[in-house]
Amino acid sequence: MSSAGTTEVPTGLRRARIALLVSYLAQGAVFALLVTRIPSIQTQYGISDNLLPVFLAAVPILAGVGSISMEWVVKRTSPRAVLRIVQPLVCLTLLGVGAGDNMAEAAVALGAFGLMVGGLDASQAMSAVALQHRYGRSIMQGFYASYSLGGIIGALLAATGFTQLSLFGTTTALAIPVVVVASVWYAGPHELGHAVEEAAAAAARSIPWKPLLPLCLAMCVAYIADATVSNWSAKYMQDLLHTSKHMYAIPYAAYMVVMLLGRTFGDGRVQRWGSVRTVSLGAIVCAVGFGLVSVAPEQWTAVVAFAVVGLGVSVVVPQVFAAGGRLFPGASDAAVARINIFNYVGFLVGSPLVGGIAVGLNYRWAMLVPMVLVLLILLVAKSFGAPAVQLAEADTVAV
Repeated sequence: MSSAGTTEVPTGLRRARIALLVSYLAQGAVFALLVTRIPSIQTQYGISDNLLPVFLAAVPILAGVGSISMEWVVKRTSPRAVLRIVQPLVCLTLLGVGAGDNMAEAAVALGAFGLMVGGLDASQAMSAVALQHRYGRSIMQGFYASYSLGGIIGALLAATGFTQLSLFGTTTALAIPVVVVASVWYAGPHELGHAVEEAAAAAARSIPWKPLLPLCLAMCVAYIADATVSNWSAKYMQDLLHTSKHMYAIPYAAYMVVMLLGRTFGDGRVQRWGSVRTVSLGAIVCAVGFGLVSVAPEQWTAVVAFAVVGLGVSVVVPQVFAAGGRLFPGASDAAVARINIFNYVGFLVGSPLVGGIAVGLNYRWAMLVPMVLVLLILLVAKSFGAPAVQLAEADTVAV
């Protein structure tokens, strides 16, 4: 394993890390703006409560297609090349969502968002895993902390009184130049050294699914939890607690604030406690948070409960990607692309499941679903400390 060392990090590597932090920041802001404005988007396009889960399910399906396509595309290009293209396109799809006024336009804009965000998520995670490999220590939490900070910014902007089109249009106009400039310093062969050659050699060989499955399960249930907060917290405030419009985005903002804190200090916890213990505690705290959401009597108690969920889930996703990279250090791009599919499986399962129960019963019962499912992470926590799989052996069992 090549490493930049712990005392002197090359300038190019530091710049690449900062550039990727900017990428995660912008993505967090764009995604938060979209999901915290779901009630407004629903009104804008005349989407019924029964049809809303269908739209919310279609986005992760298309995102999954975009993500798994990246394993094929990256073999022929690089995560850097994909990231430079898809991130500005994601920003443009946000503008498309704000500009439409009929159901067909909603379907096109949200579908394009799903496809592009799938490619973006996968290429970001591939780049982050490769950079951590070069640094030789845990830095994954920092990228997701930057995403959380972007989410806070986006949620706070969503709580303002700006119209959909003006808010989404202004965000797009500001975000695209920022990510284009940052893309100049994304990590390439010069910064990643032999990691690129190793990945290219490994790309010609298959990697087995079996060692990845426990991590895929953890990713899936973590994103069921995340989808519940991102897609339904605003509707929870609107339909169950009957709050003002200005409160719709506050639970997600609180969730992201606490997630930011958890991820900011997460790398230190991983260094001290190890991934297995860190992830196990995170799953327990997340479940406690959803239990509190299910019984919250008023709006500010609910906000605190959603924040507890954020504290718990904050460490899980970065450590899933990091563990996948450690399992296949010479084929981390392929491992990350496969694991990232279950990000969207989680959204696909979680969003309609929680929404269906909320419509059929109520939101209190619906919040018990992610509370139970997130505890499944405890059953696979040992996989976060599993040793690397030798690709020579993997070739004989690949599917």
